[in-house]
Amino acid sequence: MSNDVVEIQVRGVLPTANGCAVFIGNDKKVFVIYVDHSVGSAITMFLRNTPKERPLTHDLIGHIFAGLGVRVERVVINDLKNATYFARLILCAENELGKKIVEIDARPSDCIALAVQQKCPIYITSKVFNAVEDMSEVLKRMNHEGEDAAGPEADQHE
Repeated sequence: MSNDVVEIQVRGVLPTANGCAVFIGNDKKVFVIYVDHSVGSAITMFLRNTPKERPLTHDLIGHIFAGLGVRVERVVINDLKNATYFARLILCAENELGKKIVEIDARPSDCIALAVQQKCPIYITSKVFNAVEDMSEVLKRMNHEGEDAAGPEADQHE
């Protein structure tokens, strides 16, 4: 991996009126990507290892990848234009004939869901990371308010 990317992780998912706010980042900075409810729910379920009665869309994609011998190697959030993020899904297929890397244009929300599901790294280009607003304090405040509302025993369920 070249030095022009920064590794990030999902730091929180919070419901909003129109979907979910996915807080992603690292110890230096956290930023928000807004996603629809279904993808926000999928990311949350993958983070919590929530069992599901039937496979959801991202489960289906994961099962197809597994059936084809493909794994998600990494995802890269690579651009930001007019408040819209862009990402690349990097897939790896390896068999007796060799190794093949495939890079696919995909929505960052789907990339994040698949990365969390497959437990693979998420990166952002340094250019985009430097351009996003730091929302670390907002996430900290929201987590603190959530703890206050849930009461002291809430921490014991994590």
